[in-house]
Amino acid sequence: MRVLLIRHGETEWNQARRLQGQVDIPLSPAGRGQVALLRPLIRHLAPTHVVTSALSRAADTADVLGLQVNGTEPRLNEAHLGEWEGVSSAELKAAGPEYAAWRAGRFDPPGAEPHEIFRTRIREGFDAVVAGAATHDTVAIITHGGVVRGLLAQFVGLDPARAVPSHPASVTLLDVNGDEVKLRLYNYAGDLPLGDPAD
Repeated sequence: MRVLLIRHGETEWNQARRLQGQVDIPLSPAGRGQVALLRPLIRHLAPTHVVTSALSRAADTADVLGLQVNGTEPRLNEAHLGEWEGVSSAELKAAGPEYAAWRAGRFDPPGAEPHEIFRTRIREGFDAVVAGAATHDTVAIITHGGVVRGLLAQFVGLDPARAVPSHPASVTLLDVNGDEVKLRLYNYAGDLPLGDPAD
């Protein structure tokens, strides 16, 4: 099975570099345009089973891509970031080293979902989607940057501190064969962004 991990397009909070976590922010007009650039690739890959997180920015992304959604999986929602939700990354960086440690998966913001619980949750969500799509060759999961980072850390040992986080409206491809998962493509975005992506 080939699994497409699609990060949702940009929201107004992404543009302002404010952390969203589980705050339900829809796509911005710019984000819808970013997602539209992925249509040729998604058409070529032709997923036959599509699942989104339960947040509207993921559902909006599926809509722009013209995909028929087969279900939602709340366990693939973004991490709950506690007191950091709505705070700008610039403010957090200026406050000390905790932001960098969080991006590396080594710090839990105050009041946030603990990282290990988050990792367990998203793995269970991923496994449920794969099991539910066992008769399909190509599956799309529309989700969030933290989910992509967390899954890649578990499946292929990709340390979040050693990779640029996934861009809004980007695709990561995994080949899944039972318990064996291989990374085929990471962080392809139709607009080829040059800077670091917002969380």
